[in-house]
Amino acid sequence: MNTHTNQPPVTQPEHFEFTPENIERAKAHIAKYPAGRQQSAVLPLLDLAQRQSGGWLPLAAMHHVADLLQMPKIRVYEVATFYTMLNLRPVGRYLLQACTTTPCWLRGSDAVVAACEKKLGIAIGGTTEDGLFTLVEVECLGACVNAPILQVNDDFYEDLDSASTAALIDALREEKAPPMGSLAGRRGSAPFKGKTTLTEPPEPPAMQAALQPGEAEENGNAG
Repeated sequence: MNTHTNQPPVTQPEHFEFTPENIERAKAHIAKYPAGRQQSAVLPLLDLAQRQSGGWLPLAAMHHVADLLQMPKIRVYEVATFYTMLNLRPVGRYLLQACTTTPCWLRGSDAVVAACEKKLGIAIGGTTEDGLFTLVEVECLGACVNAPILQVNDDFYEDLDSASTAALIDALREEKAPPMGSLAGRRGSAPFKGKTTLTEPPEPPAMQAALQPGEAEENGNAG
């Protein structure tokens, strides 16, 4: 969603300006950098502008960021077109980002994508007619051990299959999003079938074991 290729033009708002709350956040980001390096804040400011704009970056927002940072507009465009988390087109209220890189693919990401497409009636890159969902394909989301993964806005939903993906979409539509994380009941990244190694407390290191008798004697004297 960070390109205009082969898609109709977007209706651009004529004006953008940070809200009072967001201008304070922008100033806080800019203040993190030394004098002469304020342009380094371009990425967090673009993210802030995107959130204020409902999930996408209008040209007016990019121009506003360029003016704040006193940098050429073309350099802001370069950043906005490079990072895939910045969207140059409107997206749905829920941006579904399906990872299809090798670990997720091996664990069934094709079924996750198919469930999204069937449930929503759209293909990759599409947005539902009600404007609620946009579906995109992304590269590795960095949670391979709990693959396959579907990122919804800022949240990860893990260990998905066709049925749980459809149920997740129903819950989102009803504004009853489940807690982020594994939808298969996995705790963290623990094995599905329970522990297979280190099933009992390990022996203490030698130095710690050598200190234990003295500690026991001290506790006995204290009693």
